[in-house]
Amino acid sequence: MGYWSVTVRGMLTLETIQAAAARIHPYIHQTPVFTSQGLDRRFGKRLFFKGEHLQKTGSFKARGALNAALQLQNPKGLIAVSSGNHAQGVAYAAQVIGRPALIVMPQDASPLKKAATHAYGAEVYDQGVTVENREQVVRELAQELGYELIHPFDDLRVMAGQGTQALELLQQVPELDAVLVAVGGGGLISGIATVVKTLRPECAVIGVEPETANDAQQSLQVGTRIKLMGAPQTVADGVRTLVVGEHTFPVMQNHVDRILTVPDSVTLEAQGLMMSRLKQVVEPTAGLALGPLLMDYDLPQRVAVIVCGGNWLPA
Repeated sequence: MGYWSVTVRGMLTLETIQAAAARIHPYIHQTPVFTSQGLDRRFGKRLFFKGEHLQKTGSFKARGALNAALQLQNPKGLIAVSSGNHAQGVAYAAQVIGRPALIVMPQDASPLKKAATHAYGAEVYDQGVTVENREQVVRELAQELGYELIHPFDDLRVMAGQGTQALELLQQVPELDAVLVAVGGGGLISGIATVVKTLRPECAVIGVEPETANDAQQSLQVGTRIKLMGAPQTVADGVRTLVVGEHTFPVMQNHVDRILTVPDSVTLEAQGLMMSRLKQVVEPTAGLALGPLLMDYDLPQRVAVIVCGGNWLPA
């Protein structure tokens, strides 16, 4: 089945996410929720920004990587493939459990994210690696080294870890009408949607994709996973996956209300707004989730925006 179809027994439930929260609690931050009266006035909404850019490693990815790594039985090492944020999450998780980590990253991945991955003690392998061939590269290296693969999204342990931020969010802001979540492979939105639809089923879970990378939107429309022909060109480098996961897709089908798309120009405008109004450094993929507010989409009154990462510096 290959690396992109990692099978982990079990189901994604509120209980598995609560167990993940207890497991990773000593190693993560409970991230804050930001508000802005200026942005509320501009959009005529109450907006709540869940600050996962302030999480360990600068993104929510530490949650899922830790939840997976902490359940392994004496692994020789960890290996993963990532354009950046999952790389740092796995590197940090390996540090926590005291094992080496090797991260396969596309050659054109962010130099900032490569440097940050090195800083957490992991080795980076990027020679000749592309979005299209990285599955084969990481599978061969995992077999050669005997390291445990931690998938960036298509692993129930990772999905459960990502859902822990929704447990926090619903305690911090109990009354929500909708949650906006950037979508790549679906690990983040699957975890969040499982929590939200179990505890607050009336709250809409809305995914956001770049216009050039709308595989999740297409997949939900036709009822089967649609794979992009090649690596999408988008400023939102955290969501450049080719297809949603085998495990994430049915969760999305059951729990995600809709997927909206945003052009890169709007994503960059939203990123700039978040930095200027919230005074927080966020990456373009975090801006993606705010993008629908800048467009003509019909959205409810009390909306949470998942600020997924802050690993960014101006060029």
